[in-house]
Amino acid sequence: MDLKRKVEIAVISDVHLGTYGCHAKQLLTYLNSIQPKKLILNGDIVDIWQFSKRYFPKPHLKVIKKIMDMAADGVEVIYITGNHDEMLRKFSDMTIGNISIVDKKVLDLDGKKAWFFHGDVFDVSIQNAKWLAKLGGYGYDLLILLNRATNWCLEKLGKEKYSLSKRIKNSVKGAIKYISDFEEVASDLAIENGYDYVICGHIHQPKILIKENKFGKTMYLNSGDWVENFTALEYQFKRWKIYNYNKDKLSPFFADEDIKEMEIKDLIAAITIVEPEKKKKKKLN
Repeated sequence: MDLKRKVEIAVISDVHLGTYGCHAKQLLTYLNSIQPKKLILNGDIVDIWQFSKRYFPKPHLKVIKKIMDMAADGVEVIYITGNHDEMLRKFSDMTIGNISIVDKKVLDLDGKKAWFFHGDVFDVSIQNAKWLAKLGGYGYDLLILLNRATNWCLEKLGKEKYSLSKRIKNSVKGAIKYISDFEEVASDLAIENGYDYVICGHIHQPKILIKENKFGKTMYLNSGDWVENFTALEYQFKRWKIYNYNKDKLSPFFADEDIKEMEIKDLIAAITIVEPEKKKKKKLN
């Protein structure tokens, strides 16, 4: 019996594969629990800014393998580029099988227009001072590492986990204003262009809300992240909802058996392998 939940669209963003803050095991569990028609990767999936050959563990490779397997099984995978994976923008509008790479995407959902993009275009710190934004990224990663150590101690003491970064964000007025401005600008642009939904990532703040101005209204949605919040967006039966991993019980879906048993070298080979037929064609040419 197939226990996977069928959803029309699943949206994930800000996974940051290749960093210490990424929770790849939890994401893999989630991906194994759903059967979407479309999987939208809304930016910052692989963190190319902070990519290091020394750190790309097995669970991170498993996530890439799982996404590729989903595409091979007929799921339409739409990779929308973000700022941490902006190097992929040189491949924008490229399609390989069921996987496409784009900078933004507009979809018709049951007669309503949905506008998907990562959201870094609104971030002045990235546009005007990229080196400063990258420095902030390393600081954030260090904070996540510190947070993991703190939570390990709290768990040993039988106490509830604590998010340092969320605490800092929620207590700094500048951060609160930035998030509010981001939501306002995205929503105003969506209303101006006649979009019923505007779906972003980037700011690691999962949210669904109706935004209205004198010109009209739109639904603003943010998929959050897989560093602190473990959230995704799902569209089914003409409705959107925020999926929260921490509020779900997904133990049966830890990993597909074939992926679970694979060694790192096998995972790398599965991701990068060239089929023999393709090799033969290259030799003939």
